[in-house]
Amino acid sequence: MNTPIYLDYAATTPLDRRVISVMQPIFENLFGNPSSLHRFGQQAETVLEEARRSLAENLGAQPREIIFTSCGSESDNLALRGTALARRQSGGHNLIVISPIEHPAIQVTARQLAAQEGFEVKTLPVDHTGRIDLGRLEDYLQQNTALVSVMAANNEIGTLNPIREIGKLCHQRGIPFHSDAVQYGAHLPINVGELQVDLLSLGAHKFYGPKGVGLLYVRQGTPILPIQTGGSQEFGLRAATENVPLIAGMAKAYQLAREEYSQRSNHLLPLRDLIIEKVLAEIPDSQLTGGDLQNRLPNHTSFVFENLDGNLLVQVLDSEGFACSSGSACKTGDPAPSSVLTALGYTADWALGSLRVTLGKDTSPVDVDRFLDALPLCIQRAREAK
Repeated sequence: MNTPIYLDYAATTPLDRRVISVMQPIFENLFGNPSSLHRFGQQAETVLEEARRSLAENLGAQPREIIFTSCGSESDNLALRGTALARRQSGGHNLIVISPIEHPAIQVTARQLAAQEGFEVKTLPVDHTGRIDLGRLEDYLQQNTALVSVMAANNEIGTLNPIREIGKLCHQRGIPFHSDAVQYGAHLPINVGELQVDLLSLGAHKFYGPKGVGLLYVRQGTPILPIQTGGSQEFGLRAATENVPLIAGMAKAYQLAREEYSQRSNHLLPLRDLIIEKVLAEIPDSQLTGGDLQNRLPNHTSFVFENLDGNLLVQVLDSEGFACSSGSACKTGDPAPSSVLTALGYTADWALGSLRVTLGKDTSPVDVDRFLDALPLCIQRAREAK
């Protein structure tokens, strides 16, 4: 078998060697606790704050608005729980508004806040591509709304949402707005002021940084309570000794992403569009899911195939040397239809046959050609085995 081809960059990305080169000497030499007052601690704190300044500058934020976490999911939890609880404590706001295509870190957290804390949760309507219906958004921005959370780019279907417009409407009513930008930040530049967000989540391993580290941007003055308590790290919002090497790696990875967005997109877009064109033309009973070519991540393709088990197709593709996924990596192996696809109106006959193919900066045209040559037979095998 030829060298396996990785086509699941929305799930995670390999570490960039330039990021490893930044982290390695910190692992080896700067072991101090950044909260310690002696020279070992102060050396670590210097690296920590340099990373904070770099990330803030690249996001259009202030350094004290950057809160380091362990991942995008933790950032989502802190944003949703911390802001909802703070808003209820200060003003009695009890309504959380989310979209039906949110990551489980938002959907499950919202459901738990409803079940255990008595919050009301409302779900915004979306169109058949997963984009928010701006015309109806105002109906959900009520006097008791604690916050709104809508992801900037969906991990399963690649759809880009009109974040700036959503944020503007929220701000007109004094409602905090959070966006999960974990996928978005890997491919598109972020300026938090221009996007009109109050809170924004990122995870380093989506843009060739290390796993186990993320951040939450919190606009100064946004009401938020800590959900992990203890020490006073991260301006009192996230108690835990910071993982300095990983944070430095995240800062380097995001700096590289900012510098190389155009180069990476110019490489990815023709490959993405070729996959979409060939699959829809050559695979019977196939549909593209998510946004059109203008409202989609530059590396993201996603499909549904009628009368097919998507998880089985992933296994067949893997046996042929191609690593893809059936929807979200967080749902792999789950026999239930994706809640994202059902929110878009797909029946189980279609939703269970999903395939996500996501490209990376090192994906080559030869990789894509090999995949497209193999896919029709893999789908035939999966359909026959269903």
